[in-house]
Amino acid sequence: MLLTGWFWSGLDGLASLGQIKQLNTKTDFKENSFLNESQIHDMIEISELGEIQMNVEQVMDTLLEMGSEQNQKIYKRHGASEPLFGVSFANIKQLKKKIKIDHELALQLWDTENMDAQLLACMVSDPEQLTITQASSWINSTTYYVLAGEIADLAAKSPHSRKLMDKWMKSKKEFVKQGGYSIFSSLLKQDGSQFSKSDCKSILKTIETEIHDSPNRARYSMNSSVIAIGVWHPDCADLATKTAKRIGKVHVDHGDTSCKTPDAASYIEKTLAYQKAKAH
Repeated sequence: MLLTGWFWSGLDGLASLGQIKQLNTKTDFKENSFLNESQIHDMIEISELGEIQMNVEQVMDTLLEMGSEQNQKIYKRHGASEPLFGVSFANIKQLKKKIKIDHELALQLWDTENMDAQLLACMVSDPEQLTITQASSWINSTTYYVLAGEIADLAAKSPHSRKLMDKWMKSKKEFVKQGGYSIFSSLLKQDGSQFSKSDCKSILKTIETEIHDSPNRARYSMNSSVIAIGVWHPDCADLATKTAKRIGKVHVDHGDTSCKTPDAASYIEKTLAYQKAKAH
């Protein structure tokens, strides 16, 4: 998919992490060089289970068994910090499918302060039960952009999405501001009509004014929001493209990784051209 990567978690250009997140079949597991035999066995074993009920101790034991030093190194290069087990996204996603929604378990997993557990917590948390206090506590305590993206994805599905978006977009804290713009992009993709042309014009103006002075990961998320407006709000495509060109190159420090920040103007133009060609 053309939009996979930057739109949800900002993982474009990331080989191990991005590719593992997209594995869906046993063949994928066996053919992918990033998973060893033990991890493949765990992955297939989980995928063959039905829905399961687990307590926090059982989940933590399972995550510990699934972790690998290789993934720990990858995640740390992307800003993750201890404690973490290094569980592949494929395994976390499969575990999430089996647990489904368990809000109380999610709260307990978050409190472990383990990165893998907190990622899973975001996935099994009930958006309808998410409170503003819980969402704010989670986003303010994270120092990892991937986790901030998962929190934003959860918040975007909650009844408080717009309120959290508006508040977080105004924050000076890196991952909080990132989360606010990530919520906006998610909501725009869900239904572009919920934002008027005036709304998008105002947000583009704010981004143009603030982006180069905003914190690192916030810049990435703001750049992604320019792209989201251009792609998901047809009436604003030209406005978003012109804004992107005035903004110019957006510098984001991706650390010791191969990730890159997309040029918003060209990304919008290429995506719209792709969508147009696909429609014919």
